[in-house]
Amino acid sequence: MINEQYKRMLEGKSVIRQLSEFATERGKEIGYENVFDYSLGNPSVPVPGEFTETMIKLLRTKDSMELHGYSPSLGIASVKEKIADSLNQRFGMNYTGNHIFPTTGAAGAVAHAVRCVTEPGDEVLTIAPYFPEYNMYVNMTGARLKVVPADTESFQIQFGRLEEMLTEKVAALLINTPNNPSGAVYSEDTMKKLAELLMRKQKEYGHDIFLISDEPYREIVFDGKKAPYVSRFYDNTLSCYSYSKSLSLPGERIGYVAANPACRDAELISAICGQISRGIGHNCPPSIIQLAVAEIPDVTADMSVYERNMNILYNELTALGFECVRPGGTFYIFPKALEEDAAAFCRKALAYDLVLVPSDSFGVPGFFRMAYCIDTEKVERSLEALRKFVKGY
Repeated sequence: MINEQYKRMLEGKSVIRQLSEFATERGKEIGYENVFDYSLGNPSVPVPGEFTETMIKLLRTKDSMELHGYSPSLGIASVKEKIADSLNQRFGMNYTGNHIFPTTGAAGAVAHAVRCVTEPGDEVLTIAPYFPEYNMYVNMTGARLKVVPADTESFQIQFGRLEEMLTEKVAALLINTPNNPSGAVYSEDTMKKLAELLMRKQKEYGHDIFLISDEPYREIVFDGKKAPYVSRFYDNTLSCYSYSKSLSLPGERIGYVAANPACRDAELISAICGQISRGIGHNCPPSIIQLAVAEIPDVTADMSVYERNMNILYNELTALGFECVRPGGTFYIFPKALEEDAAAFCRKALAYDLVLVPSDSFGVPGFFRMAYCIDTEKVERSLEALRKFVKGY
């Protein structure tokens, strides 16, 4: 018999994926260049030349078994050391390679981190708006995801509501800054306040509360700023990173869990993640990809286009009367819809070949997400469609 739980999940297929599939099919009819597809967060900038050159060099100079053989189950030791050294230099940490566990992107990292610090029946908090797949990452483990309501005026943390929900049952808080879908970035003051609250609650309850920090957009921050490195503020932090966005490598599936050296059982986290992998059939990323990213740990793609696209859309949306918090990073913008039913609003936009994502699955009603990781020329051409849509409303 087919597993009924997974069968039921077919009824809750990702809205984002459905809209992306619609855009693809519509593109076959009118040309994809005429579909203003803001559905999927798929990086649009070229892979940096340094990565391509590194891959070519590895293929020309390294033994084929080293490049294409199985990775050790906990990742390649030299790769882990280079990642640790990079994090230490950039953020003033003291990681060693033993604190790093390579994964298939940030998704794999979060899935491992949740399993590492929870037991069935535990609660994991996250803060709306949030990435919808968190439901799967948490609830499929036997833990329960509970959502702190959004502050829709700023998309920052509502500390009063968070403290109310931070009960003795909570084993972990899962945050995402810079945030998908809002683009909000938590400040250093926010991180200090959050760390103080978590430390106080740990002492009150007499058990650890882990902070799982989902950081795939860490390098995409605007106005010349940098996102605070979450692990600097709170010892019991597991950082979950992906090179999908920073190097434009989403198809290569490469990321890692970095356990703060000061966290509980820090020296065991990577080894425990290896045991988790055995249970979920996870394998480390391909050896050649691990080796390549480790050679250029501080290189990023040219992501200036995202800030340019953000400014174009933000200025147009606000000029058209949309309520919108200006993103501090990522490649998403999250305006308020022109009616309470965001799904209905986004369905109407399809008539103008505008593919927008309703906010309901992000835990906030009445908004919509635009993923502006597309060519600037296409963003500019979409503005007329957006104006016609609003005028006809």
